[in-house]
Amino acid sequence: MEKELLKDEQGRPYISWDLIGNFMVDAFKAAGVPEDDAKICAEVLMESDRRGIESHGCNRFKPIYIDRINAGIQKPVTEYEVIKETPTTLVVDAHDGMGMVASHKAMETIIEKAKTYGMGMAAIRNSTHYGIAGYWATMATDQGMIGITGTNARPSIAPTFGVENMLGTNPLTIALPTDEEFPFCIDCATSITQRGKIEYYARSGKDTPAGMVIGHDGSAMTDSDEILVALTKGTAALAPLGGIGEERAGYKGYGYATVVEILSAALQGGSYLKALSGMAADGSKQPYHLGHFFMVIDPEAFLGQDEFRKTCGDILRHLRASEKAPGQDRIYTAGEKEYLVWLERKDKGVPVGESVQKELIAVRDAYNLPYTFPFE
Repeated sequence: MEKELLKDEQGRPYISWDLIGNFMVDAFKAAGVPEDDAKICAEVLMESDRRGIESHGCNRFKPIYIDRINAGIQKPVTEYEVIKETPTTLVVDAHDGMGMVASHKAMETIIEKAKTYGMGMAAIRNSTHYGIAGYWATMATDQGMIGITGTNARPSIAPTFGVENMLGTNPLTIALPTDEEFPFCIDCATSITQRGKIEYYARSGKDTPAGMVIGHDGSAMTDSDEILVALTKGTAALAPLGGIGEERAGYKGYGYATVVEILSAALQGGSYLKALSGMAADGSKQPYHLGHFFMVIDPEAFLGQDEFRKTCGDILRHLRASEKAPGQDRIYTAGEKEYLVWLERKDKGVPVGESVQKELIAVRDAYNLPYTFPFE
């Protein structure tokens, strides 16, 4: 008797972590990515799905990475060039290679710097999409350290009182080690939503909630497919965190997005704003030339990791134990929901919808890879 296919609450079948991981590694290799680098890239994508951040997981494997390699705007072999290095800092040129590979090497380096000197910081230029920012911040918490990272991106956000997409979704991500089973990790865009979430809405056939995106005439846009086209044309923009204008403090999201833009470009002599559009003057596609920054702080250089972990954990436990609003069952702290998703998925795998299934099959067939998926 054929084994019944395990599905999630949306009816999406699960693919085991081993299967999806091995497949992505082999597909990356077929696209020209060296095996060790391919393993890093696949791991970052799977970690996104483990945390339930499906906007940046395996559903981006083909369109953001494989397709860009095939289009010639992202290099499968990463030339990692150290431009400048001091005992506590690092500047890298990734030469439009795999952003996840360059980021992994940079984080490994500054983690070691932080172990020696208490702090380390890296800045990367000419990079590409580096996956979920939280992956890099939690590389630090895995070592008992504080991790901070941000990246610029193709223009999507309008400045306060503007309608033109100027800034990327520019996450400012911070992870803190605790004495609990999971770290505190705030990993979110400086816009109300991000392009990846709208891509997810479009793949799922859903409208984007009103108020997240504005057209050039200042009106709200909700058709997800239309929004993606308009964002690319520059005729729509995402609202900054807080919303458009000052009434709901949209200037705060705008300000933080600007901080990330500057730190992702000014320290390393990188590109910024409209130069990150991925389009040349003649309208042809070109590399995005993204920039990232990373900071690692070792609490051992202060009063010790154990002291920091306990105090951090105590603060989070007090917050979760505080009085709840009527009708609410519990209060969460950042990183907790992602940990709960991992507990739910660790033995099941990653759920994949119909559109992602078609993409996986297309990549398999294009590279003639010997895989059969459970949903076939």
